[in-house]
Amino acid sequence: MTIRAKLVMAAILAASAAYVGFWAVIAPHSFYRTFPMPGHHWVSTAGPYDEHLVRDVGGLYLSLLVVSVWTVGRRSTELFRLVGAAWAAFSLPHLLYHLDHLDGLSTFDKVGEAASLAVTLVFAALLLLPTGSKEGPQ
Repeated sequence: MTIRAKLVMAAILAASAAYVGFWAVIAPHSFYRTFPMPGHHWVSTAGPYDEHLVRDVGGLYLSLLVVSVWTVGRRSTELFRLVGAAWAAFSLPHLLYHLDHLDGLSTFDKVGEAASLAVTLVFAALLLLPTGSKEGPQ
């Protein structure tokens, strides 16, 4: 696994964390009603609105944003593994929960939700892999 590939994956994870985190913290009710985009409702099908829970989830994603951006900036193998472990610790139970709670979603949204959550777990796992020794700072 190359440093460049890990940089791209960590940057994509950071972007996704920023999208979810800032939206959930700044406009929690909008996030609840229309995440991942207007016309869709991945969160509201999971139960009643809870502003505290939505803002906490936003804060969690913002913390993943911080460690992901830090890792992209430092480019060390140890940090890639750390950010991979952090994303994996969050992503595995998150994916498993949502795979068991797809009721109320269209087929398009079921596939989109499952795929997007699976990608974060795959990227996390790939970030845990060793980095080639001729790639720069380790």
